Amino acid sequence: MTSSPDRVDSREALASFVRSLHRDHADNAASWDNADLGDFLEALAAWVDDAAGWYQRAGHDLPDNADWAFFARALSAATVYE
Repeated sequence: MTSSPDRVDSREALASFVRSLHRDHADNAASWDNADLGDFLEALAAWVDDAAGWYQRAGHDLPDNADWAFFARALSAATVYE
């Protein structure tokens, strides 16, 4: 993967990061533990459930200002957006 999620600080950077994930999947799907959409979405839900624990183990606080609705809208829109 060419970019880090820690560098995502804007809507444009998020779009670029998602494109980077897409390229990495196209080039290296066999190296992904969750290479198909169903497994990926299940892993995404599991990570969101455990986000507070992940941040705690990483020595950080879960961000108070995370816009969860924006990310949810983006995921939902991607099911029909062309």
